[in-house]
Amino acid sequence: MSEEDERALLWLAATDPATAHARALTLLRGGDDILALRIAGLAAKELGRLDEGLAFLHRALDLATGRETAGAALEDADWPLFEADPWTGDARPDPYAAAKVRMNLVGLLTARGDLTGALTHAEEAETVLQGPDADRLAANKACALARAGRVAEAHDVAERALAELRRGHDPAALNGLLGNIGLARAMHGDFDGAEKALAEAVAVGEAAGLRHQTAMARGNLAFAVSRRGDVPRALGLYAEAEPHLAGERLAQCRLDQAETLIAAGLPREARPLLDAALDAARTHGYRCDVADALLLRAHAELADGDPERATGTAVEARDAFAAQERAGWIALADHVLIKARWATGERSEALLANAAEAGDRLGDGGWAGAAAEALIIAARTAMALGRPSGHLLPRAAGAEAPAAVRIAGLHATALERRSRGDVRGALDAVRDGLEAAGRHAEVLGALDLRARAAGLAGELARLGLGLARSARELLALEERRRAIARPGRLRPPADSERAAALAALRALSVAHTCDTARGGVPSVLAADLAALEAKVSAHTRRRPGGPSSSDAPAVTEIAAALGERALVEMIAVGGELHAVTVAGGRIRRRRLGDLGGAVRETGLLRFALRRLAGADDPASLAAAAESAGRLDRLLLAPLRAVIGDRDLVIAPTGPLHGLPWAVLPSLAGRPFAVVPSAAAWLRARSAPPCGGRTVLVAGPGLAHAGREITALRGVHPGAAVLDGPDARAEPVRNALDGAALAHIAAHGEFREGNALFSRLRLADGPLLVHDLDGLAAPPRVVVLSACDIGRADEGDAVVGMAGVLLALGAATVIASVTPVRDATTPDFMSAFHAGLAAGGSPARALAEAPRSTGVAGFLCFGSG
Repeated sequence: MSEEDERALLWLAATDPATAHARALTLLRGGDDILALRIAGLAAKELGRLDEGLAFLHRALDLATGRETAGAALEDADWPLFEADPWTGDARPDPYAAAKVRMNLVGLLTARGDLTGALTHAEEAETVLQGPDADRLAANKACALARAGRVAEAHDVAERALAELRRGHDPAALNGLLGNIGLARAMHGDFDGAEKALAEAVAVGEAAGLRHQTAMARGNLAFAVSRRGDVPRALGLYAEAEPHLAGERLAQCRLDQAETLIAAGLPREARPLLDAALDAARTHGYRCDVADALLLRAHAELADGDPERATGTAVEARDAFAAQERAGWIALADHVLIKARWATGERSEALLANAAEAGDRLGDGGWAGAAAEALIIAARTAMALGRPSGHLLPRAAGAEAPAAVRIAGLHATALERRSRGDVRGALDAVRDGLEAAGRHAEVLGALDLRARAAGLAGELARLGLGLARSARELLALEERRRAIARPGRLRPPADSERAAALAALRALSVAHTCDTARGGVPSVLAADLAALEAKVSAHTRRRPGGPSSSDAPAVTEIAAALGERALVEMIAVGGELHAVTVAGGRIRRRRLGDLGGAVRETGLLRFALRRLAGADDPASLAAAAESAGRLDRLLLAPLRAVIGDRDLVIAPTGPLHGLPWAVLPSLAGRPFAVVPSAAAWLRARSAPPCGGRTVLVAGPGLAHAGREITALRGVHPGAAVLDGPDARAEPVRNALDGAALAHIAAHGEFREGNALFSRLRLADGPLLVHDLDGLAAPPRVVVLSACDIGRADEGDAVVGMAGVLLALGAATVIASVTPVRDATTPDFMSAFHAGLAAGGSPARALAEAPRSTGVAGFLCFGSG
């Protein structure tokens, strides 16, 4: 065949491997041909049939080297048989043709995990190939070197060939070479350079119509921006790339997605992706990807709190790397083993020596992030053993290091300074670490991702809180910590695909509920519901974040806004609970007692109130009263001299966000508001006034909802009312937009572990927390007359319906953190709204409404 035919077939293999494969087999039925065998091999690899591709290429190499004569035509078959008797004749070796086959073998053997074989073929071919062929070989060799862990060499080889390929006419090779350069730069921490090379790879692929290669370049770009910390952009790029990938490229894209999810604090969501990629890699013989997947699975298991299992998986990965002679990657498996030993609590001389040695070895191999983590563990182990550690601390706080590494490095620095008695220096390192965590979180638009980003700085923040010397310092550190987990304002962009998924989820949820109520076989599979929820979550997580201040509000600003009120912010300092109060312009700090005891009593109180929501029960009444009394003595009695009878703003911590505060004796009849933080309260107070429209909504299946809404119409005669079939999710959400006051009486469900799917039941299905972020202007005051819907998840991130409404800009939300008794709710809500209509603040109207145990869980969140 001519060179023009060769270029056309190679192009077809790159752009349409299925057609290229079929055409190559057609050519081979007329007799063996080296080029047809090469095309068949390359196409088979792209189609996920690696063994078949290698068989084609080895046959081509035999022909090109003269080890085998040309065979008879292939019989009809989907892959080569090669049992036909050879015809007699001279077998003339063709060294150049053999070198081009070796060039192709480099890529397939790399995927197989035979890196030694791949590099051997590359070395033989590079003594023969010239011009564009030599540049194409360089692209394949760079990939093999990178997979072998020789990242610096891979980058050098690729860079040398780049200029020639840019001047040539082979966009497929240029695309691949730029991809290898981009990945090498990303692994070295040169994220600017990586993005530049990969963006060029995408542009080259798009201009040339290289669908598969463009998708892979886009997936590699996602990997690079993920390493930088831009998780939303990475997830969006993965979503664009994946539909156009198959075979090994798809497996690699899924591995990279899993790494992104692990880094984002979602290891449990990463594990199914890893399992699927691992199964595909094993099925198709991608042994290199099998080893990579095992390494990532070990990281996921470790991040998911299972260091013992991670150890076994890391050993399996190390053995796979050793079998493939990938020395550079063996060090990465050892890095996981070091982290697992630290996570199990080992603090030994052996761990110190192993971690220091691993850090040096990883650094020499170009794995800067992993090297820093290993040396941080070495430093912290040395501190635990009373040994010098400053010399071990790496320069891990550089701007280009991953956020987790920068924060861990600053944490180790703070610990080292504390060990030398330099408390001020330690606190400076803590503040730097919190600022780094805040910058990382600003990129994230999804509340659950922000909450997990805050977790990166959790241990660091706890150290800082323990070092804080004054009330002012303690409050500033705590406010800065809480600001990481919550955006100043939530303003998500419109997303039509996400809206469609929410509508589909609503329809399926109704069908599933109806089937369950009838007791029949569900027509809707739980897997279908889960798939739609996953789609909604995926779209939500692709949202970009925005700038938000992590600076703590000044005490003078808080005091001026409080006026005659008092702020009580609960703070966990180690295992103790402390309170910082701001009252009368003064800030004070008070140790309250054991945090674990407060959490236990909160659990007992919630249990008792849950029982009382069904019916009065003397034993539960007594238990609730006893727990409430103990909590009151622990949390508020020590502050009585400071707070007196002032109205309160309470910023709880951890599980205390779910405490039904109104049952505490010190708060009976007292106006108070519960907030995520002092900064969140200041933002809620600044919510602008909106129009005078009032919206009343009655959901289905709630016996007293109609009576409740009818009573409220008397208080708000001009209100817009949506009930019966009119109380559908989208009309309700649209009615809420821009209202001054909204009241929804409906069945509520808090979703434990995934609070953004908590719901209010409406006529056409659930109104989810996810639905609310479509509000451009949420009501200034929102009343949610439903069970449990005031609860939140993710600790001080306060992720739930009330927390999201406040983040969207609502000033006040009234909701219950416990189940409510339907029969008593209408009268309670009528009294509350009467107080509101008389000019009382929401907090005062709620405090003055007569309460029974059936409505004990209703709280005022926000400005009050």
